[in-house]
Amino acid sequence: YMSGFGNEHVSEDPRCPGALPEGQNNPQVCPYGLYAEQLSGSAFTCPRATNKRSWLYRILPSVCHKPFKPLQEGHLTHNWDEVEPDPNQLRWKPFAIPKAPQNKLDFVSGLYTLCGAGDPRGRNGIAIHIFVCNISMHDRCLYNSDGDFLIVPQQGKLLITTEFGKMLVEPNEICVIQQGMRFSVEVFGETRGYILEVYGAHFELPDLGPIGANGLANPRDFLVPVAWYEDRQVPGGYTVISKYQGKLFAAQQEYSPFNVVAWHGNYTPYKYHLEKFMVINSVAFDHADPSIFTVLTAKSTRLGVALADFVIFPPRWGVANNTFRPPYYHRNCMSEFMGLIKGYYEAKEEGFQPGGGSLHSMMTPHGPDADCFEKASRAKLEPERVAEGTMAFMFESSFSLAVTKWGLQTSNCLDKNYYKCWEPLKSHFDP
Repeated sequence: YMSGFGNEHVSEDPRCPGALPEGQNNPQVCPYGLYAEQLSGSAFTCPRATNKRSWLYRILPSVCHKPFKPLQEGHLTHNWDEVEPDPNQLRWKPFAIPKAPQNKLDFVSGLYTLCGAGDPRGRNGIAIHIFVCNISMHDRCLYNSDGDFLIVPQQGKLLITTEFGKMLVEPNEICVIQQGMRFSVEVFGETRGYILEVYGAHFELPDLGPIGANGLANPRDFLVPVAWYEDRQVPGGYTVISKYQGKLFAAQQEYSPFNVVAWHGNYTPYKYHLEKFMVINSVAFDHADPSIFTVLTAKSTRLGVALADFVIFPPRWGVANNTFRPPYYHRNCMSEFMGLIKGYYEAKEEGFQPGGGSLHSMMTPHGPDADCFEKASRAKLEPERVAEGTMAFMFESSFSLAVTKWGLQTSNCLDKNYYKCWEPLKSHFDP
């Protein structure tokens, strides 16, 4: 891998030294007889600080394919009116992974949209998907015309082949496949995880403000794959799948799309290990807001308001004095989807399980369950390790998220007794 967030990288497969043209992007004849192809992740006229593009030098250009046709596969949607809105606190038990060989699902056929808002055609919105799969993608790849995928594996590792090279992504790591990048996913057994998709913006590192120059996710800890190519003909047909305006389409071609011998640019896939996050926390009293745990943000056009933030709650020390240390009771103008990669979340040790999730919608009250409140109210306030062996995360969005029919009904994972975790809370008022 090469390191650095948003860097200008250059890479060429060592089997073809000198494959990158010198001094220009688009020579009349490229080295080794390759084709030059630019992949733009921003408008040509964006300011330099936000301009994203990479040049790919490939055996055949990606335009060589048969016409796209609708693909009736997977369970993706951007129809947010399938069912009536539900403002209740929602929690899902771990999403079931089908057993092979009775029900073989790869990464694409095992994609399910859980909730979302906005419209990919208007380039403004987000979607949250669950993936459950048990076989690898074979002679087919996916690219997302609508936006970026932030992939959070929870069970099983992913070997992701991209046009830029290969990435191995394991639980407690994340990866981002940006808009338009073709990729294929190999798995090694039953696999599950979460996806945050954003339309109309790319993920970036949050500003640090008074924190200073260092902290949270450090740029050097993001890893970018190195060039790797295969010159492979596929006489039976290689399937290229496009997610376009919320639906899937498939086109056939006679060769592998992973035929990029060299590339350079700042528009790449990347991965990050969550253990490398430098936690900032209170060392006196009260809580700092959970925004201090933001790994990546996709900004909206409103200053300080995100389309979506990716926030984690890693192991750390709790030392605040005279403070109720677990998360406080809260009503939020943002939507909060929580997932759990491993361990036990401090505010709800029962019921909230790895591979499941919860959604607390705009202004829907939420907070610690009754057991957590009673324990934390009586605890002796000594320095303590919080969330040891645990990794919970949050997708937080300024959109009011609609839950799909699959999320509310078809998945059969909705915990209809979630509200009961707060029923034992009692009044301690003593005038």
